[in-house]
Amino acid sequence: MGQRVSRTDFEWTYTEEPHASRRKIILEKYPQIKKLFGYDPKFKWIVTGMVLVQFLSLFIVKDLSYPKLFLMAYCFGGIINHSLMLAIHEISHNLAFGHARPMANRIFGLFTNLPIGIPISISFKKYHLEHHRYQGDEKLDTDLPTLLEAKLFCTTFGKFCWICLQPFFYAFRPLITYPKVPIMFEYINLIVQLIFDAILWYFFGGKVLIYLIGGSLMAMGLHPVAGHFISEHYMYKKGFETYSYYGPLNFITFNVGYHNEHHDFPAVPGSRLPEVKRIASEFYDDLPKHDSWTSVLYDFVMDPEIGPYARMKRKHKGLKS
Repeated sequence: MGQRVSRTDFEWTYTEEPHASRRKIILEKYPQIKKLFGYDPKFKWIVTGMVLVQFLSLFIVKDLSYPKLFLMAYCFGGIINHSLMLAIHEISHNLAFGHARPMANRIFGLFTNLPIGIPISISFKKYHLEHHRYQGDEKLDTDLPTLLEAKLFCTTFGKFCWICLQPFFYAFRPLITYPKVPIMFEYINLIVQLIFDAILWYFFGGKVLIYLIGGSLMAMGLHPVAGHFISEHYMYKKGFETYSYYGPLNFITFNVGYHNEHHDFPAVPGSRLPEVKRIASEFYDDLPKHDSWTSVLYDFVMDPEIGPYARMKRKHKGLKS
């Protein structure tokens, strides 16, 4: 468990990120993909149903013993909350109500955030859109691990710990590497979430908050659905910085596994990404992909060639005006 990774630095590249150029080529050949842009009218109802299921589960959770509570949080509640986080990912691209209704998307994001227990909706969008626009930028892409993370978690056991601590790195890394002044809606997100959590505490007791927040944290760490955090951009094959996964877990994660397709066409809702792949199959079939998120986690820990260093980075050149 003490084996060290073979890499001692990130993979520095001096080419542009691949998605904008591929998008242009694909649209020239298949302009009908533009018809897939927009939002899925069913999305808001699916998300609302998931939120209501979490609310109903609280009536069961409040009377459970702690071992059963944590088991249910890991196997059920955490999975729903992780799906809701990926719903927030969709909402960050205005795919709940479309680009013409940004306020509706923001408000729905606050609602979607409620069962997660921690306010993330507004802050996530603020950083995530720059991850798309400046993929690999050493400063602007906060999805990239820091040099300190790579140096500290460079052994087999260290990588295991890093996976378990992923939710904390995702939460605090942007605040350290690329701090931004909070916007008004972030404060609203915080206030709404705190009021909701206080109501749950008052009527159901503290166990339900442990269930919701604990499930959110567990499902972002050592959990099969959290495999997408690593599968998306960690370099499992030299020279490739984005990977797709086409397995069954896409069913509960709004097709986030179709990640090359998503970065190529972020204006296409998750439900239509398989159609992008079908239309432009020759652009995606030969790209390296993952078959299992569980295997991604296992290989990340056990393979000395993979670790926090296994990311393609670009020197920061500043924001374009």
